[in-house]
Amino acid sequence: MKIVNSTIDDIPNIKTLYDEAIVYQKEKKGTPWPDLPKKSIATEIAENRQWKLVLNDEIACVWVTTFDDPEIWNEKNADPSVYLHRIATNPNFRGLNIISKVLEWTKNFAIQNNKKYVRLDTAGINPGLITMYVKNGFKFIEITKIKNPEKLPAHYHNVPVCLFEIKL
Repeated sequence: MKIVNSTIDDIPNIKTLYDEAIVYQKEKKGTPWPDLPKKSIATEIAENRQWKLVLNDEIACVWVTTFDDPEIWNEKNADPSVYLHRIATNPNFRGLNIISKVLEWTKNFAIQNNKKYVRLDTAGINPGLITMYVKNGFKFIEITKIKNPEKLPAHYHNVPVCLFEIKL
């Protein structure tokens, strides 16, 4: 297993994983992500914020990190944190709790960057996802509504948002 930054060559695979995640979200009656343009993925790669977990030479999971998330976390954004977004697991690796490996890496990444929290959110109320995150060490903080969602993707508009964190 290795975790490294994604590359421009990974964009087709990342796009496929996001498309498969959207289908899965719809199947589970969740709030699906909007289609993500390849240009946005390329920007995240250029900013070294797009990551991949590779198992047996196959991308098992991708996600995005940021150190700033004010539209979602409001005043808590001032806390030194790593925020996780768009975690998408390859269907070939579902059921293997790949998220535990991502979280182990993220905690180390946060410590290396002098952060005190690992945070994430989910748009909509998805009991299965909530249970999975809590089982993997996240504290469920609250259900909120984004005050000014205009700067955020469409799946954050007019839906409840669940906030989670791990204090390091």
